[in-house]
Amino acid sequence: MNSYTPAMSQLNVTMPPALRQWIETRVAEGRYANASDYVRDLVRRDQDAAQDETEWLRGMIAQGLASGVIEENPRDVIEQIIAERRSTRG
Repeated sequence: MNSYTPAMSQLNVTMPPALRQWIETRVAEGRYANASDYVRDLVRRDQDAAQDETEWLRGMIAQGLASGVIEENPRDVIEQIIAERRSTRG
């Protein structure tokens, strides 16, 4: 049975010595095989976070659309929210 391995491309990154040392420390801890493995993990985590943020934003948009349209002046609503916020901090 053949397993498919996607082609890898190379990316060169320049960074200050302190960041390079951080990567080397993380690799030395044994969680990552090498610097490339560490960077790939960081990129995957960033992709996941961006997807989570997008899903959250879509949920907030859906909630806003479902809440309907108010008849009040938007400035009045904002002033009311600010006043309520100030009174709870009190």
